[in-house]
Amino acid sequence: MPGSAVTLQLGPYAGWVGAHWWRLQRRPSSAPPRCSATRTRRASWRWSSKALRVRCGTAARSRRRRLRGSAGSRTEEEEKRRGAAARGEEAAAEGAGGGSASAEGAAPALAQAAAPQEGSRVQVWSDQLHVQLHPKSLYVISQYMHDGACGCLEAFGQGESLLQHPGCVEELEDRLHFYVEECDYLQGFQVLCDLHSGFSGVGAKVTELLYDEYSGKGILTWGLTPALRDLADYQKSFYRLMNTALGIVHLSRHSSLFCPLSLSGSLGLRPQPPVAFPYISYDASLHYHSSAILAAVLDTLTAPYRLWSSQASMMHLAETLNFSGRKVVAAWASVPFPALQGSSLPDALCAYQQDVPWKLLSSCRDRKSSCCFAQSVVLRGFGKESHGSSCAGNQPLSPLHTCEGTEQVLQHYLHTAFPGAFSTSQVLEQPCPTQPPYPQIFSPLLSREGFLLDKPPPSSSAAVGSIPVLAALQSSPVLHTLLSSLYKDLQKVNTRRCLSFFSAGVEEDDFHEALQELRTLSECYETGLEAGDSEDEGDSD
Repeated sequence: MPGSAVTLQLGPYAGWVGAHWWRLQRRPSSAPPRCSATRTRRASWRWSSKALRVRCGTAARSRRRRLRGSAGSRTEEEEKRRGAAARGEEAAAEGAGGGSASAEGAAPALAQAAAPQEGSRVQVWSDQLHVQLHPKSLYVISQYMHDGACGCLEAFGQGESLLQHPGCVEELEDRLHFYVEECDYLQGFQVLCDLHSGFSGVGAKVTELLYDEYSGKGILTWGLTPALRDLADYQKSFYRLMNTALGIVHLSRHSSLFCPLSLSGSLGLRPQPPVAFPYISYDASLHYHSSAILAAVLDTLTAPYRLWSSQASMMHLAETLNFSGRKVVAAWASVPFPALQGSSLPDALCAYQQDVPWKLLSSCRDRKSSCCFAQSVVLRGFGKESHGSSCAGNQPLSPLHTCEGTEQVLQHYLHTAFPGAFSTSQVLEQPCPTQPPYPQIFSPLLSREGFLLDKPPPSSSAAVGSIPVLAALQSSPVLHTLLSSLYKDLQKVNTRRCLSFFSAGVEEDDFHEALQELRTLSECYETGLEAGDSEDEGDSD
């Protein structure tokens, strides 16, 4: 077992993604006590704009930081009462010898949480959180509001200045030490951070503190951005662009690995349509929908170091991908993975030999996966019996059908699709659970298990209870497009029009230094062909 991980959630949208993610890791109430023994014990801490939340239980710790108004009806007193009840039930379970190894450790009474009705107003992420939280997990940033015309945490410098206050730093360190000490062996930290707001500045200081205080531990940071809105407002677009660029530079600097994760089509000034999935119909403007999809991807991508049986650690995953200064990675996912009901894994993959059926979730205009330097791929929802051919006969239908197991099938497929790339892969039998309150946004062409049907059922079927998911982290040339486009957008910006951004605490010299660091980072992902193209562009200018 690789060890425990402490999770920090910084920002309201990080809270949305985290709320879904924790619920995905809970053991179903109908499952046997040891069914989730494949998950590692984990400590986590969340930070959003009104409160900092940490989860507790025999298997999980988490911390969140939020703004004033983002916690809905939840208060610290309420979490104390909930935490006391959870600890009582935990003690009873342990006394009976039935301690759960699930990642959440939520009380059975909360296991059957109802999904929000269509059209209902789910205002903040805690409205759809149905798990127990430790009282120390909630921290309120009283200086800023969660939403409104003013008083919001909207600039990178504002976030940085929060963690320069001695009282705030002391509180952060105290709570971190509390949860780190609960870990038998700490492998590292998972940081979920809003990238588009002032929380990118909070994340920059938090990851710097982790880097300094916990040298040698892994720091995996996920820069989260909701579907873009208010694109007509120049100042908001400028703030978002600046926060994103500065966040990428600072977060990647102090992280073992950094991944921008979003369903938005672009992080730059030019709007692009959100990511579309062939068998999902979601409303990109609803955080409840978009965060659920990202949580399913996040739960899949982090599986290699979160399993009891895994030999890899968080640092091992990072070192697999971050060589040659490439500490930024791109996320790809197929949600759900399109496979016919009853088909084998070779049959399913043979249908996509020309192009892998996944979508880029790192907000880049170049969405084609043509090549990569290294990748970590996880496919879930296929059992060991799924490697055989679905067709009778002595002659194998393809080289994939000659492989002995699902792991070999996927590895052979990746070597064929990405020749020359360093690929690690893992196949998990457990699919991604999507029972309510996970939003039912799936096509009627999907079965209850998330596989494709030949035709829609004659009547409305039951909710999709699970789906197969294919996801990957890639060190890829596509990141050159993403990072260089941000650099070019920032070069076009007239900074004098938004002096308020710099008055919040960012010096112009520091900004220009970060801008050059962004350009240098983008050059790490250049191939020879791209370098030639950029020289041609420079000559034409």
